[in-house]
Amino acid sequence: MKYIIKPFYILYQYLVAWPILVVLTIFTAIFTICFVRWRNAEFVHKEQQFWSRAFFWLMLLPVSVDGAEHIQKGQSYVFVANHQSMFDVWLVYGWLPVIFKWLMKAELRKVPFVGTACKAAGHIFVERRNAKASLESLKEVEKQLSNGVCTVIFPEGTRSLNGEVGRFKRGAFQIALELGLPVIPLSLDGCFEVLPKGKPFVSWHPVSMHIGEPIDLKQFEDPNEAIEAVRKAVIEGRK
Repeated sequence: MKYIIKPFYILYQYLVAWPILVVLTIFTAIFTICFVRWRNAEFVHKEQQFWSRAFFWLMLLPVSVDGAEHIQKGQSYVFVANHQSMFDVWLVYGWLPVIFKWLMKAELRKVPFVGTACKAAGHIFVERRNAKASLESLKEVEKQLSNGVCTVIFPEGTRSLNGEVGRFKRGAFQIALELGLPVIPLSLDGCFEVLPKGKPFVSWHPVSMHIGEPIDLKQFEDPNEAIEAVRKAVIEGRK
């Protein structure tokens, strides 16, 4: 049966879902750029949540989320997630119940409409090949993270090629240590099956996000031990 349905699902994506999502993305970007001037962060965040959830609604993908009780209201966190697919971004944006700033690679600034909107919304671009620019990014993170505003980072640096959790880089953990913030692991599952890197169309598959318990990095004497503990928590939280 699935081999009969699949061609119709792909046709639906290109004729219905993606055209709607492209228009919605442009509208959301313009809306964000305009309304962020009034600094109504919660309103803009809700609008961006709706945009992100639309990708799952229109692609008919079921989503499950658990662990929200681990988030304390008014507390800033560094969220660390595994990275499987572009759908990771929409999953986190759509269902993580906090206002946060992405720490994203500088190349995304060039994406039409989206790059400008991200900059207007206060998301932070990191030039990974430039040490001085990376330091400035860390200073910008410090300004943003207060009064419950958080940041989300993919410490692998790029999407997984096989769905497995790769090596974590140090950046996210340096931020958490310097600012004295707890780290919360986000375990994303199913997005690799939906749209792995390089695949031209979406496959139907349930997706999930597990929000883990906060981890205080100060309990670890060795930074590498702290990184590995968070990575292990991310892996164990996947279903």
